[in-house]
Amino acid sequence: MKTRKVGKLSVAAVALAFVGLVAFRGPGDHYFAIAKNLDIFATLYKEVNTYYVDEVNPNKLMKVGIDAMLKSLDPYTNYIPEDDIEDYRTMTTGQYGGIGAIIGKRNGKSLVLMPYRGFPAEKSGLKIGDELLEVDGVDVTDKNVSEISKLLKGQANTDLTITIKRYGEEYTLPVTLKRERITVNNVPYSGMVTDDIGYIKLSNFTTGAGREVEKALTKLKEEGAKKIVFDLRGNPGGLLSESVNVSNVFVPKGSEIVSTKGKVKDWNKIYRAPHSPVDTEIPLAVLTSGRSASAAEIVSGVVQDYDRGVLVGQKTFGKGLVQATRPLTYNSQLKVTTAKYYTPSGRCIQAIDYSHRGEDGSVGRVPDSLRTAFETQNGRIVYDGGGVNPDIKAKAGRLAPITVSLFTKNLTFDYATQYFYKHPKAPEAKTFEMSDAEYDDFLTWLSDKDYDYVTEVEQTIDDLTEIAKDEQYYQDIKEQIASLREQVQHNKERDLKKFKSEIKEVLEEEIAAHYHLSDGKIEASFDDDKVLQAAIEVLNDKDRYEEILQGQ
Repeated sequence: MKTRKVGKLSVAAVALAFVGLVAFRGPGDHYFAIAKNLDIFATLYKEVNTYYVDEVNPNKLMKVGIDAMLKSLDPYTNYIPEDDIEDYRTMTTGQYGGIGAIIGKRNGKSLVLMPYRGFPAEKSGLKIGDELLEVDGVDVTDKNVSEISKLLKGQANTDLTITIKRYGEEYTLPVTLKRERITVNNVPYSGMVTDDIGYIKLSNFTTGAGREVEKALTKLKEEGAKKIVFDLRGNPGGLLSESVNVSNVFVPKGSEIVSTKGKVKDWNKIYRAPHSPVDTEIPLAVLTSGRSASAAEIVSGVVQDYDRGVLVGQKTFGKGLVQATRPLTYNSQLKVTTAKYYTPSGRCIQAIDYSHRGEDGSVGRVPDSLRTAFETQNGRIVYDGGGVNPDIKAKAGRLAPITVSLFTKNLTFDYATQYFYKHPKAPEAKTFEMSDAEYDDFLTWLSDKDYDYVTEVEQTIDDLTEIAKDEQYYQDIKEQIASLREQVQHNKERDLKKFKSEIKEVLEEEIAAHYHLSDGKIEASFDDDKVLQAAIEVLNDKDRYEEILQGQ
């Protein structure tokens, strides 16, 4: 009964506080409606808490209600309870206290998937594929990744002991580490892809992203880079301030980067480049994908609007909404959408209209008929309302179902682990290529493994069969369906030969990662990366590059 008293008092206090606030704000139907509904909510909560047949957890019930309420606005307005504040801080700053490694589940085992270079996990000798059995004496074999992560994290300079099982070893191995302050790099990789083209991969926009890009560009120029590929594919965005800093690396001081407009007029602001740039002239190709969002779209929009470089890849996600965090009581916070952002040409690239929902609560994308045309600095036409369109469309090839199956069933990962321990000498990641003999060895290793799969064509035939039966046409087309099924039925042995090149590429990336960590995985992908190759091609064709930027 003690829990219920707390629930009643807390809700009553919140309701009174809000009613007082509304009364202070002034009269009017809008504020009366707020006060009325808060009062209804408080009394309803009290009645449920008092009379519901089972015991009610006030914290859980309240969070479910808050989450449902905010979900009706947009996916980015969220309640962050006190218990989740540390995870949110890690997401925005890229910093936490721990060992510096990605942990994941593979076939029911908790494995080290990627140690970060220079941090405790790597320095202590942990390898990709090591299985975690205990953390400070706590058995973690049945714990989920989140639970294991909490055990590994802690104050910097504190010790912990991890018990692992390593591939090929009969006995378990204790590893003692000292936690450190971990800072996850926004730029996980930068290097030369050709003799004169540098490559920068930016994966996030947490604190320091601008400094990291500036440092990477400066270093590449010292190494001889005359052109730059800037990879924003899969970048989900992050801090608005860092999108300004990253853009500033390539455009002059004082240039407008982004403006925000929302309900609170005092918060509307134009953000300009605050510093001197590193280079405003070096030819630039920015890689984008459908998962490049938010801050990544601001940078892409800036590059395009100022005709500072060419965009290569796919249309970006289309998130033109700005969030701010507001403090709540009891150390909780609200992340709330406060404005829309606009690129220098004046376009908002928000793709989904959350303010106008269907009767069923569904939302739709901004229709083409409502999209507005804007002009870049050189007069090229660009549009709002649906992400940033690339100047050169290029798409990574889709993996065959067999390749997807081998990857998702962790067979490429497991074979790479075995390969690593069988071949002590590290291959060069950029030039590493599996020989035909090594691929044959993989096929032998694979012979007793389960990796069956269903192709999309087979699934379509299954769907057609069900529809035909429902609509009573099956008997009429039964023979044709059977013939079609026989013609397209996949054959694993045949597919292992047919898709040999792409399976080898996935294996090469996994193997290179085991030797060279994330750097190796990225470098091993260069030769088969169609979007990257398209960017290199346009950077090497000066006339085409200039024609695109001039709108010709």
